[in-house]
Amino acid sequence: MVAFAPELNSKIATFTKQDLSEKQFKTDQSHKAKPPAFLQAIIEGFVDGVLILTEQGDWVHANEYARRICHKLSIGTSQSNAVPQPIWDVCESLIDSCEMFPELKMIIESEIDTENLGAFRIRARWLVLDESVRPYLLVTIEDRRQANQNIAIADAQKYSLTRREAEVWLLRRANYSYKEIAEKLYITHNTVKKHLKNIYAKQQGNLWTEE
Repeated sequence: MVAFAPELNSKIATFTKQDLSEKQFKTDQSHKAKPPAFLQAIIEGFVDGVLILTEQGDWVHANEYARRICHKLSIGTSQSNAVPQPIWDVCESLIDSCEMFPELKMIIESEIDTENLGAFRIRARWLVLDESVRPYLLVTIEDRRQANQNIAIADAQKYSLTRREAEVWLLRRANYSYKEIAEKLYITHNTVKKHLKNIYAKQQGNLWTEE
């Protein structure tokens, strides 16, 4: 079951210069308890940011991408080494939902839109590493722009798009309008429409082939 936290969709204010360097930020987290080494290795290999936290908000582990995003989101805050508030809001929603619906395995999901870093999709769920202790919070941070680029690249390979079709599709997946795509690629509006028509035809043809 997926629950949403719509109140988190508002823009985060522009962040001011921070007083804690990224190197210090990493050091502050290094003394926390660590998950098994094999799990750390898996987490580091993820494209998305991954955080493992306690219910009290203590850091257990974070991969490099998650540390970098949290570092940037913490700029200008009074507690630069804490979990950024937009991320912790999602975690608190998961904790609250567990108290209300203890029998359900829930995932809390929300999107945050920042002025400087772009849009991120935050997901929080429970992670049980040891039945004898309380579960941890497993948080993933997905860069929406990068995710759309990855989908567009995969589509280009899957549907055998031409180079120009791939360029058009990449921009379309990034929510560019027909006019913006035309201006970006120095082509006409009608040419954009033609390329997209061909792309949709290839996608539809692929569906028929799979059936």
